[in-house]
Amino acid sequence: MIRAFQWDLARQVERLDFLLTQLPRYADWGYNELYLHLEDAVAYPSLPGVARADAYTTREFEKLVTTATRAGIKVVPIVNLLGHTQYLVKTPELRDLNELRAPDGTPLERGQICPLHPRTLEVADKLLRDMAPFCTAGKVHVGLDESFHLGKHPLSRAEIARIGLASHFSNYVSRLHSLVQPRGLRMGIWADMLAFIPEAIPQLPRGLVAYDWYYYPFNRHPRVELFNFAECDLAPALAAQGIAYWGCPMNGSFRYEPLPVFADRLGNLRSWWKRCRQTHAEGFLVTSWEPNRLALEMTTVVDAAAASLWLDPQTDDNVGMLTKGFERVFGKSGAREAARAALRCDDHAFTGYAKWELNDRWDAAGGPEGPARAARGARFFTRLAKQKNLPAPFAASATFNSYLSAREAFLRTAVRTVQKLRLLHAQGQNQFVTYYVTKARIHLDTFELKLRSGRVSARAMWRRTRDPKIISPNELILRQDDVRLRAWKRWLAAVAKKPAHAFAASPVHGRWQLSFVVHNFAPALQKILVEQQAADGTWTTLAARFTIEFRAQVARPRANIRREFSISIDDPSRPLRIALRGVGEIAVSNVVITDGLTASHPSHWPARSRRPLGSTAPQSGFPDLRLDQNREEVLLDFL
Repeated sequence: MIRAFQWDLARQVERLDFLLTQLPRYADWGYNELYLHLEDAVAYPSLPGVARADAYTTREFEKLVTTATRAGIKVVPIVNLLGHTQYLVKTPELRDLNELRAPDGTPLERGQICPLHPRTLEVADKLLRDMAPFCTAGKVHVGLDESFHLGKHPLSRAEIARIGLASHFSNYVSRLHSLVQPRGLRMGIWADMLAFIPEAIPQLPRGLVAYDWYYYPFNRHPRVELFNFAECDLAPALAAQGIAYWGCPMNGSFRYEPLPVFADRLGNLRSWWKRCRQTHAEGFLVTSWEPNRLALEMTTVVDAAAASLWLDPQTDDNVGMLTKGFERVFGKSGAREAARAALRCDDHAFTGYAKWELNDRWDAAGGPEGPARAARGARFFTRLAKQKNLPAPFAASATFNSYLSAREAFLRTAVRTVQKLRLLHAQGQNQFVTYYVTKARIHLDTFELKLRSGRVSARAMWRRTRDPKIISPNELILRQDDVRLRAWKRWLAAVAKKPAHAFAASPVHGRWQLSFVVHNFAPALQKILVEQQAADGTWTTLAARFTIEFRAQVARPRANIRREFSISIDDPSRPLRIALRGVGEIAVSNVVITDGLTASHPSHWPARSRRPLGSTAPQSGFPDLRLDQNREEVLLDFL
C-alpha cells in the first residue's frame, strides 16, 4: 500500500528551504508519495494572472519536486478543477467561468467554475499542461470535492434537466480524463461527491483513483456529515467500476484551530489504516488542510506519529504513537512528556464556531456563562508553555492558546463588569463606580500583557516556516483585538467620568444583549442566525454561526452539545427573530434579552423550553444547502 502525505500550500506558502529539509525525513518515516494542494500558490506559465504574489516560481517548484524525487518520494500535484476554484474565479480574465451568476447574468466574484463553460476545458488543459512535468508519481489529482454549486449556471441547469445530475457530473469527469490520459497520467478525484451522487459511479471512466476522506475516528465505515453522520461505504462500487480506492485521514486543524486535537487525529489515522487494509486500498494519504493558524511542525508531529502504523505496528495507543511522533521530529529528549502534554491540550481545544466567533466580535461572550472554564484553560496553557524541554513550536503554540483562553475569560469578566456598573448607577450608588472601573482597568492592564505575549507567540508560530514579511492570520486577529481593547478602555474612562455612560454599548456588551442556548443534538450542517427587521420591512443578519464542532464526540448521529449564542442589540423595539439555514435540525432554549438590569423572555416561549428548528437531515442525495435562505424562522416577542 502506498503511504502518502500532503502539504496544503494553497493557504500559505511555506519557505522552500524548510520544505526541502523535511523531505528526507518523510522518506525515512516510510512515506513514498507527496500530494501538493496548490491553487494559486505556484506559477502557471500558461495562465500568468492566476498565481499570487508570494507563489513559488516554476524554478522553485521544480526544485521542490526534484528534491522529493531524490529522496525517493514521488509527487502528485492537486489542481482543483471544480469546487475550490476561487483561485481561478478571482482573476477578472477568468471570472466568466463562474457557475454562480447575478440576476442579470453577470458572473459573481466568488464561486466555482462551470463544467460547461466554453472555456473551462481550455483553462483545465493549460493548468494540466503546466503541471504535467511535475507529476512524478504518474498521477494528477483534479480535486472536484465539495462542489455544491453544481447546476446554478444556466448551461449546467439545462443539462441536468435533460440528462440528470449523475450524468452531468460523470460527463465532466470523463472530459477531464480525456485531457489527462493522453499525457500518460492517471487522474485522481476526491470521493465525497460520489457519496452524494452514487449513481455517477457506474458512468465514470475506469482507471480513475478515488480518494475517500473523513476526518473523525470511526469503527466500521466513514460517515457523511451532511447526512447526519450516516455511514457510507463507497469501496465496493468503486472496485466494481475499476476505480482505485484510497483512504484519507487528516493530520491537523479545522479552520481557526491553533493546535491539532491530537486524540481525534490519532483515532482518525488508526480508523483509516484499518479500513485501508480491510478494503485492500491502493493507498493511504494523510492530508493537511489550512495549517496557516498553527505551527507547521505540530502537524508534522502527527505525520510522524502516523508512521508508527507501519514502522511500529505494536504501538497503537495515543501516548505511544504521539511519543514516536515527537521523537522523530524533535528527538527523544522529553518526547513522552510532550506527547502527554499534547493530549491534555485536547481538554481546552480552541475549536468550533462558538469559540472562533470571538475572533470577530467580543460581544459573543455576552451570555450568562462565567469566566471560570476559560480561566482554567489559560492557566493550563501558561504552565505548559513553561514546561522544560518543550519543543519551541509547541511552547509558542501553548502561549498562543493561553492568550485565547485568557481572552475569553477576560471578556466574560468584562461582561459582568458592564452589568455591575449599570446596576450601581441604577441604584444610585455612583460612589462605587470608581472602584469597579479601577478594578476593570487593572484587569485590562493584565490582559494587555497577555495580548503582547500572544502577538509574540503568533509571530513565532508563523515565522518558523514562513515568510516573515507576511503578517500571519493570527497576528491579524490580535491586531483587531487590540483595537477592541482600546475601545473598551475608552468606554471605561467615559463611565468613570459619567456613570450614566454605563448604559451605552461597549465592545463586550451592547445596550441590550440577546442570548440563548443552541442544542446540537443531530449534527449535520446547520447555520443559526439572529436577524432584525429594518424600518422598510427587510431583515438584516446581526450574527450567524455554524453549529459544527469538529470533535469526535459530535461526529455521530446523536449528540448533546449545548452552546451559548450572544449578540448585542442596539434597538430592542425593532422585531427580532432566530432563523436556521443549511441542513438538519437543532433546538433553542433559554432565550433572554437583557440590559444588565432587567431581563425579558419571549412571551410565547417558556424560558427553559426547547424550541426545535429545521428538519431531519437526509440520508442520501445531493444536498440542497441553501445557506443563503432561511429554512425556518421564529419571531421573538418579548414581554
